[in-house]
Amino acid sequence: MSAGDSTHQQVVGLFYRDHRDWLLGWLRKSLYSPERAEDLSQDTFVRLLGRSDLDQAREPRAMLTTIAKGLLIDHFRRSALERAYLEELGQQQQDVQPSAEEQALALDALREIDRLLGELSSNARAAFLHNRLDGMGHAEIAEHLGVSVSRVRQYLAQGLRQCYIALYGAPQ
Repeated sequence: MSAGDSTHQQVVGLFYRDHRDWLLGWLRKSLYSPERAEDLSQDTFVRLLGRSDLDQAREPRAMLTTIAKGLLIDHFRRSALERAYLEELGQQQQDVQPSAEEQALALDALREIDRLLGELSSNARAAFLHNRLDGMGHAEIAEHLGVSVSRVRQYLAQGLRQCYIALYGAPQ
């Protein structure tokens, strides 16, 4: 471990000591589950470990809030995705419903697809979702987003690539 790594970890430790209780309280206001608030609090500090700009942070709570908000958005998006999937399953006839193990695997795949689609630009993500979920055609998406049809094709290819990675891993 280098001296820089040690200093960085010390800064994260100070952030944790000085602001953890505040962040946890802030998260508890947004979540119904104190356990989930605790998890997101820990995830926030783990994300800090990957940041290189901590020594320049003038407003640690603002930085923590920004990171935590991103994690909250991800949490709520995944929860909505799970609810939609489970509601759709509930509407299926009993004899065609997947087993509990198959449901868990499908939810894991959906979470990974959601995470990877979240890495796309907002236009690429919107184009992919409009196409796959709303059934919009290329020209309609292009008009809606104010881009060319060829750009929409590129966006869709990016979305499909992310889905492939989520399901089968990165191509070799």
